[in-house]
Amino acid sequence: MTFNSLPDTLAHIHRVGDFLRAMAADLERRAEYHDRSKMYEPEKSAYDRAVPEMRKHRYGSPESKAAIAELGPALEHHFAHNSHHPEHYPEGVAGMDLLDVVEMLCDWRAAAERPPGDGTVLLDVSQKRFGLEPQLVAILANTLARFPWESL
Repeated sequence: MTFNSLPDTLAHIHRVGDFLRAMAADLERRAEYHDRSKMYEPEKSAYDRAVPEMRKHRYGSPESKAAIAELGPALEHHFAHNSHHPEHYPEGVAGMDLLDVVEMLCDWRAAAERPPGDGTVLLDVSQKRFGLEPQLVAILANTLARFPWESL
């Protein structure tokens, strides 16, 4: 009798599906609760003050950095309560998991649409800011290119 690999293959396919659905469920949860801490103190009033100035300047510019710095302790609170920010972890991006990275990239893409942005994620700025390795930058760029962001 010859071996039939079909049952093993089907079991593997179903198990991979289980893992993908578990990850998708976590991404759904993240979509629901992303940045909710900005809606409450100590963050809300700080963002109310800082966002108008932040919107005047392109990400990575000295003026943008100064406006972000005005958030002070509210920004520290935000990072402490939102794991999709490299600042959440003592080791930065190296402390993140893959789902943190996916949420971070989606956050960057959405932020790039705010004035004065044009939807372009400035990966070179983030690479310098967070010390991103070239391989990760390439993966992020490939992901940005793959999705039809404008149709969402």
